[in-house]
Amino acid sequence: MARTGFYPGSFDPVTYGHLDIIARSARLVDKLVLGVGTHHGKKALIDAETRIKLLQTVTAPIAEHTGIKIAVETFDDLAVDAARRAQAGLIIRGLRDASDFDYEVQMGQMNGSMAPDIETVFLAASPATRMIASSLVKQIAAMGGDVTLFIPKEALAAVKAALKKPA
Repeated sequence: MARTGFYPGSFDPVTYGHLDIIARSARLVDKLVLGVGTHHGKKALIDAETRIKLLQTVTAPIAEHTGIKIAVETFDDLAVDAARRAQAGLIIRGLRDASDFDYEVQMGQMNGSMAPDIETVFLAASPATRMIASSLVKQIAAMGGDVTLFIPKEALAAVKAALKKPA
């Protein structure tokens, strides 16, 4: 039976940290569904359609290298509900540090209560990507800083384009 994983996030923008977790997840599952959160309470810098296209582009080499299918979908409800729709048995979460751990374990336990058939799996960030956070990338970019060490060039173009748009 094929094992499907669901990796939810805003991916606003997709970072090398996300790609690290995606590549490592690809070794654990047969199919990986990337859930792009489009919650109405959060204002995204990059629109959902662009985030989907970016993820499809930057994850294509991972899918090709590992031989797994990577799908990208949006969701605006609970991650466990989106994981169920994707027929995923795993929700994958990345951990950068202890503050992520505390929050993510609590969330994983809540998800486990709501969906006991879906397991949450935590992957510790690789040392090279541990400090990367999309929120910091956006802040640095908005202040004119260089974010090329943190995001793929395709995401850099999208960030620059989004920052040029009038608010």
